[in-house]
Amino acid sequence: MTCAPVVLFAYNRPEHLRRCIASLQANALAAESELFVFSDGPKGEADREAVAAVRRCLCGVAGFRRVSVVERAANMGLAPNVISGVTDVVGRYGRVIVLEDDLVVAPHFLRFMNDALEVYKDEERVGHIQACDFTHAPLPDTFLIQWTGSWGWATWERAWRLFNPDGAALLRELEERGLSRRFDFNGAYPFTRMLRRQAAGRNSSWAIRWNASLFLRGVLSLNVGKSLVANAGFDGSGTHCGGGGLYHSDLWTGPLPVAPIAPVEEDRAARRAYEAYYRRTNGFWAKAARRIRRTLKGDFGA
Repeated sequence: MTCAPVVLFAYNRPEHLRRCIASLQANALAAESELFVFSDGPKGEADREAVAAVRRCLCGVAGFRRVSVVERAANMGLAPNVISGVTDVVGRYGRVIVLEDDLVVAPHFLRFMNDALEVYKDEERVGHIQACDFTHAPLPDTFLIQWTGSWGWATWERAWRLFNPDGAALLRELEERGLSRRFDFNGAYPFTRMLRRQAAGRNSSWAIRWNASLFLRGVLSLNVGKSLVANAGFDGSGTHCGGGGLYHSDLWTGPLPVAPIAPVEEDRAARRAYEAYYRRTNGFWAKAARRIRRTLKGDFGA
């Protein structure tokens, strides 16, 4: 098996980036994996030094089969950078593993992702692999669900071709087919509103468009019940990342075997677990309590 290339997106957080790369280097398959880093350019003078620090951090990175760094001359923003970078690499290699700089991965992350990419390479009904779990629910080690996460994921060129960057078209189809409530986990989380805001130019999320693109085609994601990825970016330092431990993950440090799931259909119990998680964490009183706790700590962010 040839290891899939790892694509890493970075902007202006050198310490986060160092942690992410160090966790990747601790994977046995790092030495067999090509690493592509797409470093976004500065928005202005205020972050020019931080971007330069990121690029200095990338000089001399070792422990991988090959390291390629693309330094964007100007600031593209997260979504255009991700869409462009994934399209480029998956088009050349046929499969790709994707990370952002605020993620920390477990020692068997690359093994799991490569095994999953190989096991499901010809299964058209599976288009995404997600290695992060934040629900802390009693889920199977691996399961299929009609939902995509964006923290430590992988895909194939055949699936990425389904990506539709036109959020307005995705929203229109979602509503015309009466699928909004299901897309929102039976109303537990406002993914449709997120897509509507993207279509209106109020956010630039690539992830909501990727989620909707596969959802509308009935394509499933292979997810994990033991998390191989933790998001360290909920410290106010990143795009769309506020404070708090709402999406905390405990890293599973052991191997996570991949076996074909049959039949290839959504795990209904897993969908109910996600719905329960979102109802528990996204209800009015839950959000009000979090806002009060954050305010008491001096965090007055959105």
